[in-house]
Amino acid sequence: MKFGIAFLVMLLFMVIANGQGFLKVEGTQITDGSGDTVLLRGIGLGGWMLQEGYMLQTSDFAGAQHEIREKIEELIGSENTDTFYNAWLDKYITRADIDTIKAWGFNSIRLPMHYNLFTLPIQDEPLPGKNTWLTKGFKLTDSLLRWCSENELYLILDLHGAPGGQGHDASISDYDSQYPSLWQSADNRRKTAALWKKLAERYADEPWIGGYDLINEPNWELTGNTLLRQLYIEITDSIRKADTNHIIFIEGNWYANDFTGLSVPWDDNMVYSPHKYWTYNDIASIQWVLDLRNNSNVPLWLGESGENSNTWFRDAITLLEENDIGWCWWPWKKFSSISGPVSVNMTNGYQDLLDYWNGQGAQPDVETAKEVLMEMTENLKIENCDIHSDVRDAMFRQINSDLAIPYKQNVIPGIIHATDFDLGPVNIAYYDEYVADYRTSTGNYTSWNDGWAYRNDGVDIEECADEVNSNGYNVGWISGGEWMQYEVNISGSAVYDVNVRVASQGGGGVFHLKLDDAHICNPVSVPSTGTWQNWETLTIHDVVLDSGNHKMKFYADKTGFNLNSMEFLYISETTDLETVFVYARTSSDTTIEIVLNKPLQSPLPYVISDFTVYCNDSPVAIDNISLSQNNTRVIIVTIDEQMDSRSEIKVSYTGSQIFAQDGTVLTVFTMEDVVNLIPAIHG
Repeated sequence: MKFGIAFLVMLLFMVIANGQGFLKVEGTQITDGSGDTVLLRGIGLGGWMLQEGYMLQTSDFAGAQHEIREKIEELIGSENTDTFYNAWLDKYITRADIDTIKAWGFNSIRLPMHYNLFTLPIQDEPLPGKNTWLTKGFKLTDSLLRWCSENELYLILDLHGAPGGQGHDASISDYDSQYPSLWQSADNRRKTAALWKKLAERYADEPWIGGYDLINEPNWELTGNTLLRQLYIEITDSIRKADTNHIIFIEGNWYANDFTGLSVPWDDNMVYSPHKYWTYNDIASIQWVLDLRNNSNVPLWLGESGENSNTWFRDAITLLEENDIGWCWWPWKKFSSISGPVSVNMTNGYQDLLDYWNGQGAQPDVETAKEVLMEMTENLKIENCDIHSDVRDAMFRQINSDLAIPYKQNVIPGIIHATDFDLGPVNIAYYDEYVADYRTSTGNYTSWNDGWAYRNDGVDIEECADEVNSNGYNVGWISGGEWMQYEVNISGSAVYDVNVRVASQGGGGVFHLKLDDAHICNPVSVPSTGTWQNWETLTIHDVVLDSGNHKMKFYADKTGFNLNSMEFLYISETTDLETVFVYARTSSDTTIEIVLNKPLQSPLPYVISDFTVYCNDSPVAIDNISLSQNNTRVIIVTIDEQMDSRSEIKVSYTGSQIFAQDGTVLTVFTMEDVVNLIPAIHG
């Protein structure tokens, strides 16, 4: 009996050890231990174990990590530099980061590793051809795996910086041209395979290890990718001697996307991992990888993408998931950036260091520089960083919903900051002329946020010098036709004045406000204020607002101004103000919408004879009038002849039977212009 129990325990252990619970490949799908398909939704921890200059804003003078380290060492010495890097590694990623990643909705993490945290460079080995193993990298990975396991997150190990460096792009792999690259040295390739074997031995039985991403973004002249395939097979063989459980992820040459010579798989638990940046988000942009999957019967995992706008993020993830492709965004954290989930706040002292290294500032003394750098390591902690909720919303909620939701709670009376427009897709929460960068597809870089501040949407936002009603940022580079929407809670139906803070170097701008898509004021012209940061107040008088939750739009009719804030001030009850005409427009070639300053009583009395519509100076017959079902400020007038884009239209009202909800009568109006929005027909 005891033998039987021991046998069952041993059998259970063997089942677990042989892959129960591990991710694995089933045809073109990745599945878990229960056989359920798993779509990996991940984030890359770039910048932690391997620094890239653009993340630290050092690219102008130091792109690769060894160059960054040299700059620091020249300034504060070797011992202080070691202290800095130890603090960097200890604070850049902590348990709090992993908890946050889980809370956001990710189910996996890609760990970009620098080999020099695990083993010595070949030129530093005491015995040539041997491997000295270092403890730092393994300890960091162990801690990260523990945090991931406790959060039920898959951890995918990514050799981001291979021995010698795997590409000419030194910033990515820390390649140093003074020494042979991965491809120029058999010793570097041998060490790479040995490192993977060491990792496999350590993590073979860990079910929350999602797999091994063998080499990140090789970019080297490798004819037919023959040497790349050979090295991949050598690494795979080394891993399989210790670990038959985990998936092996394979990237192509030239930034992961050239799979020449790699399309015939050599392992039955393998996934192809292309990368995608700055391309259009349509089927054509991924057809080549769909063909690779279908022809090779191997799953796909987009191991890296990002570095773009919220619009691009939403569209890309939607495209990938519709085609059953898991993804991993890049990166989790950067210095002073809007295009990722987390931004590290830069101190004035760190900016002084950047200025010095750029040749634009004085050299600091050792103690000052050390203090600045150590302060920056404190800023690395996620509790000291800015969390970009707009990025999270685009990557997760917006994938499943086109609805706009509040970015901030906007209450009237009160101040609405221009930058706090709703969260949601373009054309729903806002409209802007440029919303993403498609440089790979077009050959031209496009800035989606010219001010590069506050949010990652298409609206252009910059730091603001206004000291009145400001949150420190303003909307700029405004083009005619652009708009922002704000969900507002209006405490009571009343008459309000709106103080709008604007700045304009030359004047000429025009804007208006809408409530629930109906005009609540006439177009307002913006005069010159002298400069783009010399702020003045324009007051819109006697705006009637209805209580409750509403959608308000700020609409730019003409370019030429910056916008900071809108302050809504209670003036009086609505009964103190007449009910009057505000605006009229065509909604089709036979209908006109007349917008009033107040909501009307329903039903609307049948008073067709009180209205007159003129088309090209001639009155036309009216078939019907009605109250809009969407907005009781809007009267819909239907006429019995068709208008076209060239028609000049006016409208008059001479009656006394239409009343606002507050009991005031609609004031007569004569020959008011109707904005003609009928599209021109060419042919």
